Amino acid sequence: MDCLPRFDSPQLKKLHSGKVRESFRADAGHRLILATDRISSFDRVLKTPVPAKGAVLNSLAAWWFDKTRDICPNHFVRIVDPAISLVREAKPIRLEMIIRAYLTGSAWRKYQKGERTLSGVSLPDGLTQNAPFPKPIVTPTTKEASDRPISAEEIVKEGWTSREIYEKMCSVSLCLFEKGSAMLLERGIILVDTKYEFGLIEGELVLIDEIHTPDSSRFWLKEAYESNPESVEQLDKEFVRNYLMEHKQGGEYPETLPEEIVAETSRRYLELYERITGAPLNYPDADPADRVLKNLKDAGFLKEGCVLIVMGSPSDIPYAEKMAKRIKNYDITVKMRVVSAHKNGEKIPVIMEDVIQCHEPVSIIAVAGRSNGLGGALSANLPVPVINCPPFSDKTDFLVNINSSLMMPSDTPALTVVDPKNAADAAVLCLNIPSLKSRFRKKIQKVKDKLDQANAQLQEQQDV
Repeated sequence: MDCLPRFDSPQLKKLHSGKVRESFRADAGHRLILATDRISSFDRVLKTPVPAKGAVLNSLAAWWFDKTRDICPNHFVRIVDPAISLVREAKPIRLEMIIRAYLTGSAWRKYQKGERTLSGVSLPDGLTQNAPFPKPIVTPTTKEASDRPISAEEIVKEGWTSREIYEKMCSVSLCLFEKGSAMLLERGIILVDTKYEFGLIEGELVLIDEIHTPDSSRFWLKEAYESNPESVEQLDKEFVRNYLMEHKQGGEYPETLPEEIVAETSRRYLELYERITGAPLNYPDADPADRVLKNLKDAGFLKEGCVLIVMGSPSDIPYAEKMAKRIKNYDITVKMRVVSAHKNGEKIPVIMEDVIQCHEPVSIIAVAGRSNGLGGALSANLPVPVINCPPFSDKTDFLVNINSSLMMPSDTPALTVVDPKNAADAAVLCLNIPSLKSRFRKKIQKVKDKLDQANAQLQEQQDV
């Protein structure tokens, strides 16, 4: 099964890239949140992605968002793809509200070392591994480069949020945990602990991020826990954590997972989704990137392709805008950038980052005249068509400087088209999109018909 470790598009503005999620601008007030197949543990992202993981996280969170609206409003709007949700823009509160019903995981490891306080909550002596608490406890942590436990008093004192909002977050979190626990228990699953995140939309507290997923929660099978509570097998990401801890060397965790651990992790995620929701995840066999691309196009967030016009000077903007207008007639996205290969060449890697990993068809028009290093730099480093279209001021300028666009270094397949209209059309054709090729065939035929009509009229005149 293929993975989706990342998704990039020059048509979408990336707002944030987290450990496992990517956030893109959808429109004013909305974001697209993409759950990748990346997996993180112990505050680091592993190099090995897990197939279907992102789709499980996103689809399961969407399911829970729908089931818990009666307790708290949330940012979820709708599913765009199994791995993508459209959500409302919220101002996040940089805290994780962790609710624990059992002494396990990192809490148990700290308890073994003698710690008896978790985020300001005191624990008694004599507890055993996986023992239940009399009632669930709230142990918040900060969302920083490295998360840290924090007490209620410290939250208010350090200005993370107001006491009133924090108390509401506590109350809502406990209600969400109670409902989630009851629903899962009906399915033979114990909700051991979980985290909730909140934000504000127009001053209203809303649930954001994810809820009751294998990445944000710990699950046990009820039957297995009752049989052997101290060594109960878990259904969540702790399976990966355990592998990493068992193979820790020199104080460092492995950066990759073996194939059998990846396959088993994927199986567990998919099985848990089906067990919770009562239905298997609708996960097509198509390549995940192709699937995402199609669904984003069908939802109207992407065009069929994109042409990037890169100019060497702000003075080239009017010249580029003429090409952009012609390209937009084909219902293609156009993005414009100003980057001089000589004066701010350090910006070229930014363009490369936008394009090199993109999944939709992309072509580039490089607008640079004298000493055209721009087209060559882009073409030498990007696996997309690059067309030089120099903005010559007059015939002398053309004669003196055309050579810098025509003569590219070896292994640099940049094309050169002098006429801006032709360059625009060439950039569109380079996208190799069937519907556009059909439009060009009609356009060509129209020219042919016009010539045939002129010939016919001439023939009639000559026959008279």
